[in-house]
Amino acid sequence: EKDGETINGVCSTFLCDIEPGAKVKITGPVGKEMLLPDDEEANVIMLATGTGIAPMRTYLRRMFEPTEREKNGWHFRGKAWLFMGSPTTANLLYDDDFNRYEREFPDNFRYTKAISREQQNASGGRMYIQDRVTENAEEIFSWIENPKTHVYMCGLRGMEPGIDEAMATAAAAKGLDWAEMRPQLKKAERWHVETY
Repeated sequence: EKDGETINGVCSTFLCDIEPGAKVKITGPVGKEMLLPDDEEANVIMLATGTGIAPMRTYLRRMFEPTEREKNGWHFRGKAWLFMGSPTTANLLYDDDFNRYEREFPDNFRYTKAISREQQNASGGRMYIQDRVTENAEEIFSWIENPKTHVYMCGLRGMEPGIDEAMATAAAAKGLDWAEMRPQLKKAERWHVETY
């Protein structure tokens, strides 16, 4: 519950409703797509909607929580920028933590929200994550030009075309072709996507 509104998630509802003592099979971690780079000076851009925030939260805890930093021996010194899309403020998972990281690590972390039912984009429509990417495309693109920058996208597949369009516009302004660049970033293991 947040601000009087109950937020029911699929997994959490399942876990709350099972009988005590019930057996549950849990596996993982699996895959290699969404792993952070080993470089402590890497820059990380994160684009998340809904439950796509799960890996981003893990990254940010690893970067900014003192106990995690000590436990893992990984001391992040790069820059991280989280773009989070949500229908309402009440649906912004871990918002307090992310705001705290931004306050405590202003030189290393930025947090940009797109709240579709509460904010409007430049055209007066709903504010989606791709609108925030468009607003910041030039700066995002300048980060991407740095070979130490990795981009992670997780959440609803519907954000991908808008993000690609924003990046294509920013690339074209620099005389580059985003359709050629994106596969190169993927091949260099700097463009990571897990959408559904």
